Amino acid sequence: MAAFILVPVGLWLGEDSIEQVLLAGSIVMVLIVELLNSAVEAVVDRVSHEHHELSMRAKDYGSAAVMLALAAATAAWLLVLAPRL
Repeated sequence: MAAFILVPVGLWLGEDSIEQVLLAGSIVMVLIVELLNSAVEAVVDRVSHEHHELSMRAKDYGSAAVMLALAAATAAWLLVLAPRL
């Protein structure tokens, strides 16, 4: 839901096309990684509901990828907008 707000705000706050792509694109990247994480979780759950070390690891790696995407998006927003504050 935050993406519906942050993408237009990123396009509005970016002073040039590079900043707009960094701000809005980083949020879209988070959405893409979240969709891929959801796909991994769906496949793991489809294969088996049993507790298995590899299944748990696959889900953990997907969640870690989302966390890294969020960290990268936060860094992009801070680096672009911090000089203006």
